Amino acid sequence: MADSNLEPSDAVGQTATPTPLATPERVWLVANGEQAAKLAAHGHQVGNTVIVATGDLRALPSQTMKKILDASEVELAPDLSEDTLWQLDVIRGGHQIPGGGLLMFDAGFDRRMVAIYGHPSTSSLGVLGEQGAQAGAERLQSIAQGYDADGAVILPTFEIITTVASASAGSDGDYSAMTARDVIRPWIETATANDMYVVLDLQSGRSDFLSQAKVYEEFLLLPNVGLALDPEWRLKHHEVHLQQIGTVDAAEINQVVEWLAGLVREHALPQKLLIVHQFRYSMITNRAAIETPPELAILIHMDGQGSMRAKYSTWDALTTMDDAHQFHWGWKNFYDEDSPMATPEQVLELTPNSVFVSFQ
Repeated sequence: MADSNLEPSDAVGQTATPTPLATPERVWLVANGEQAAKLAAHGHQVGNTVIVATGDLRALPSQTMKKILDASEVELAPDLSEDTLWQLDVIRGGHQIPGGGLLMFDAGFDRRMVAIYGHPSTSSLGVLGEQGAQAGAERLQSIAQGYDADGAVILPTFEIITTVASASAGSDGDYSAMTARDVIRPWIETATANDMYVVLDLQSGRSDFLSQAKVYEEFLLLPNVGLALDPEWRLKHHEVHLQQIGTVDAAEINQVVEWLAGLVREHALPQKLLIVHQFRYSMITNRAAIETPPELAILIHMDGQGSMRAKYSTWDALTTMDDAHQFHWGWKNFYDEDSPMATPEQVLELTPNSVFVSFQ
């Protein structure tokens, strides 16, 4: 990869003329149509390609990305955005989100994730733990039925409670029980084998989200693993679970955002999902200050339970805040606590569009 001044005379002089059907030896990425026009004729003469990169490279059409992948050399115009280099590395890294693409929900790819939620070792925390990993993957196929009625491509997902809010302080005093990586690994392997996504959910107690997330870094380096933060279970130093509903400030969330975005850039990963659960205003303070860098798709997951009237009210309250446009949105169904549980048709009617639907 080189950064050149893209003078046509230099570009032509350094490239031998291939046969008409040969793969282009060089791709030029330029910032606008004027630069493309200057280079196109010269590039055509030698069988090379000029691509106008006005936005996120990861949103380029698949056939355009293939030209970049097949090229022996890619040269960049000096006035391209600073994100271009790492996005180019993502394209050339070859990893994709299960089902295709490098962006979770954008670039014309209409994706909806349907997840089962819980802990692998118990059925008391959600449907995920009611069966093994492969049976869970198969069960998701029936659970997801109807959620593609609007044309969305369904991405089956395991949302795994990775650190569990606990009634006792534990030896470290954080009221959060950490699940061994060896317990989680088979579920990630099963998800990978079945073209699924995995979300690791943190209930951090008196610990902080970033410290817990780093314990599972080896999994977050995979292209099909994202992260969820559950403020309900984020305690202040004097609080205990079930006596208070927890809360987290945007500043702590942004520590995770910065770290996770850094992993994406450093390891040339496709865009990664970061979920923040919420069913009360107080659970996230200064929500508008949450950073939404292009490395991540930030999603607010409305995970309230109860009657449909109550859930609609919570949804409307959270999604009509002034900052709501910054985020993607998700909905949770509870088998036992909802009365009744929403149908696929009701979820698909929500505004804004729910791109993540989970079942507990």
